[in-house]
Amino acid sequence: MRVLGLDPGLRHTGWGVIDVAGNRLSHVADGVVHAPSDLPLAERLVALFRQLTEVLERFRPDEAAVEESFVNKNAASSLKLGVARGVVLLAPAERGLPVAEYSANLIKKSVVGAGHAEKEQVQSMVRRLLPGCAITESDAADALAVAICHAHHAATRRLWSAAQ
Repeated sequence: MRVLGLDPGLRHTGWGVIDVAGNRLSHVADGVVHAPSDLPLAERLVALFRQLTEVLERFRPDEAAVEESFVNKNAASSLKLGVARGVVLLAPAERGLPVAEYSANLIKKSVVGAGHAEKEQVQSMVRRLLPGCAITESDAADALAVAICHAHHAATRRLWSAAQ
């Protein structure tokens, strides 16, 4: 199974692709798509959607997972992030892929073992779990963590379904 993890953002959206075979995880690719901040919001969303579509076409994942957003004190920032998150959810769903969502704390707990882990701890564990992965951007590391979290939780759900 191939999983695409996504860490939504209006300016920078991280993505990471892993292959899952049983309990073995393999790094395929990762990166960040950027929406130019000098464009109007609608055009930024189109740029984000088109770039994510290119990632989907290139790597052909079987499933996708997206980090849930937390609410900021700044309502305007939260709304803009929510709109970008909608595009991030739409891109794989529009292609017929199942899309799962996970909270930041669950992702950190699944990867590091602690729900309030620091970014550096998450990046370190992603490198350990995906040997040969050279993370260059923190948004991409976060997206790979989302994919790892999904791989673990999806496997558990499948085992439970098979047992019933």
